[in-house]
Amino acid sequence: MNSDESKKEKPAPLEDVANSPEAMAQYLADLQAHLLEIGDKLATLARHTRVCCRNTHVEGDRWYHARLRALPVEKALKDVLKHVDGLTEGLEKTAYKRNAFAEEVKNLPRTRREKELEKQRKKNSPMIQPVPDSPQLDAQSPKTGYSGPTSIYDIDRESA
Repeated sequence: MNSDESKKEKPAPLEDVANSPEAMAQYLADLQAHLLEIGDKLATLARHTRVCCRNTHVEGDRWYHARLRALPVEKALKDVLKHVDGLTEGLEKTAYKRNAFAEEVKNLPRTRREKELEKQRKKNSPMIQPVPDSPQLDAQSPKTGYSGPTSIYDIDRESA
């Protein structure tokens, strides 16, 4: 048995998920749920850390020194929470884009067929050209060329 054959027999772990838009949406929804749980736990940790760090006073501190020492820790946790929120939004966007891709692929043959029919219709349709001696044509179409109006403001005027 070659190593190539063994690779073909054994599918990649997430290959079946990547092949199906429904399976991918479900998988991403599960990941999003886990990330939201992690985000909730991190938000709770951030609140407790804020209280703990701001209440940690050292002898000789002024009233604002503990707060100033706590700010970098609070900012770091806030940044992590922001990134977790971005990840959950990104997962949702990815699921929508995957479904849009599947719909586009599904509709592509019909769209191509419609374009081909439209091209054939334009190519094969006889162009109806008016006969220049027709009195109806002279009455319907305005005179063009040097004697016609040059702008929309000149429409009512006749050239000499």
